[in-house]
Amino acid sequence: MKILTPILLAVFMCCTSANAQKLYLGGDISLLPSYEKAGVTYCDAKGNPVKPLDFFKEEGWNAIRVRLFVEPDKASAEHKGEGVCQDLNYVARLGQRIKEAGYHFMLDFHYSDTWADPGKQFMPDRWKNVPVQALPDSVYEYTKQTLRYMNEMGATPDLIQVGNEITNGMMWPVAKLTPLGNENWDVLVQLLESGAKACREVCPMAKIIIHTEKAGDWIATKAYYNHLQGLDYDIIGLSYYPMWHRAVGVLAATLDSLAVDFPGKEVMIVETAAYYSHENDRWAKGEEQYGEFYPISVEGQRIFTHELVAELRRHSNVTGLFWWFPEENGSKENSVTDGWLNRGLFDNHTGKVLPAMQELRKFIER
Repeated sequence: MKILTPILLAVFMCCTSANAQKLYLGGDISLLPSYEKAGVTYCDAKGNPVKPLDFFKEEGWNAIRVRLFVEPDKASAEHKGEGVCQDLNYVARLGQRIKEAGYHFMLDFHYSDTWADPGKQFMPDRWKNVPVQALPDSVYEYTKQTLRYMNEMGATPDLIQVGNEITNGMMWPVAKLTPLGNENWDVLVQLLESGAKACREVCPMAKIIIHTEKAGDWIATKAYYNHLQGLDYDIIGLSYYPMWHRAVGVLAATLDSLAVDFPGKEVMIVETAAYYSHENDRWAKGEEQYGEFYPISVEGQRIFTHELVAELRRHSNVTGLFWWFPEENGSKENSVTDGWLNRGLFDNHTGKVLPAMQELRKFIER
């Protein structure tokens, strides 16, 4: 084997570094300001109080995601009790803190006044009477004005989601669809094109993400992104939750296939989480619900995170991993949400960080 001269070695290392993808590790902390306002205390594993934004960085995070609703004051009381409150001023203030702390900032446009997910993509109240043919212009203007305001506030996003979990379309009923169907794709693509155009114009350095949630269904995922050939975006964003998308091996097959069929696209897991309990969980039907693949326990959550990170490290097309709602912390009376989800990274009784946090940092330690 030839020995590289110092000059050739330097050139090799430089080229290798230039070709390496940047990795993003973080979480969606959209409710953190509400928890801070409520006086909730976050602690490290020894019980010492910590400041979350400082602590996350110590744990290897370099990116933060925040959701944005159009007019969340028009959401139902039930959804407000689940954490719907992120209007433009709220998000701009949080985004400013995120940028000042040195993080990359992912902005998640919901294009709804409330939760947008596979089961609901409600049309924002302000656009309910807008003709279908005018909706792309409405999306363009809203996105453009929002991003201009974020820039002015010192909260320029580095990553932008144009829609949230939109496998079944968005802004129902006009852009409602199914991945394997043929209806309303023209409308959806026009809406996405308008949002992406505004992103490119106002935040030209930001990467655009199209976010779906069928990580456990390759046929649906492939069909969906095939419909977006020609759309201007950079990253395929996936939600992956073991309770809905099965064990990590299913995700692995999807990631392998994405690398083959969409070789020019980065892939990010923009949402993931796993239960460590079902206590005070009004949706749980039993203590072991969703425990088919990973035990509903602190250790089960850690094992899931360990396996997920180990799998993601195998895939060079995967450049990001974000935990959803890591800041959940019910350790103080009069908690921020009605009930607990028990999928965060802090114990709802003590406020102490959970072991899964240590597993997450291994994603970025290459």
